[in-house]
Amino acid sequence: MSPVPERIVIATRADAGQRLDHVLRRHLADVRGATRTRVQAWIRDGGVRVNGRPAARPAARAVAGDAIQVTLPDEPARLVMDAEAARLDVLYEDDYFLAINKPSGLVVHPTYRHPTGTLMNGLLWRARAWPAAQRPSLVGRLDKLTSGIVLVAKTRPMHAALQRALASAASRKDYLALVYGRVTPARGSIDLRLHRDDRDRRRVVASPVRGVPSATQFERLARVAAPRVGLTLLRCRLLTGRMHQIRVHLAARGWPIVGDPVYGEPRWTAVTDARLASALHDCPRQALHAWQLAFPHPSTGAPIRIGAAVPEDLAGLLAVAGLAPPA
Repeated sequence: MSPVPERIVIATRADAGQRLDHVLRRHLADVRGATRTRVQAWIRDGGVRVNGRPAARPAARAVAGDAIQVTLPDEPARLVMDAEAARLDVLYEDDYFLAINKPSGLVVHPTYRHPTGTLMNGLLWRARAWPAAQRPSLVGRLDKLTSGIVLVAKTRPMHAALQRALASAASRKDYLALVYGRVTPARGSIDLRLHRDDRDRRRVVASPVRGVPSATQFERLARVAAPRVGLTLLRCRLLTGRMHQIRVHLAARGWPIVGDPVYGEPRWTAVTDARLASALHDCPRQALHAWQLAFPHPSTGAPIRIGAAVPEDLAGLLAVAGLAPPA
């Protein structure tokens, strides 16, 4: 078996203070396939070490003299995104961007495990009649098992403009989450740093000291006793946008999201109401929904407010629990 190819890059003075993914892109210009997206994936998947330690994140800043070790995966066959006819639930659209209501179970972007049948495949089909300069690009993503609002820019400049608008103090991004537990206080903020699990790079770990700063506000909308467990419906507002942020933050506070296959717990086994216990057990996905979005339009400055109604599967579970879906 041939050894896995590796490269060691020594950060120069010109690299000092630059993002790690940008530094690697510059030094690996001769490596076929070392695109920004793939370099970021190598970092997130643990294939990059800085001075012997796994790289924290693509946005980490390089220091002159850093020894950056990169494991170069075999060059895969090029992933081609095909346009596919699909029914899309469009919540908003203008000449600059659109908002889609993504159902749970739909992958947003093609991967080698999911090359077809994704949201992007459907968007490419919809974009066939767009002007030549326009092409859909996702502004943020949702996990496969999370439903709700996904923003899609029509041009590269609008993609960057939407990212700035969503990062501004004038933006609001609210989720609904059904969690186990009796949440107190009624509202508050979870400020815990997040980092990749050293043992499983697909998972995220919350820590008071390690990782990137992350903050989630929560507000209790309703709750029921659900003996002996308790169920609470929360509004969660992202102050930062990290991978799995809401799921990890809530689980770290002892309020795991119902149906979460990674960070959840099977607390339905302790629910004494047999019908409710069965509904919780049968929940096919994490009970998390990207519910409302507000931000200033990047082109006109007009206030944009977009809402995605609670989907039927989640509404049905709330009904069994005796919780009314918020309007």
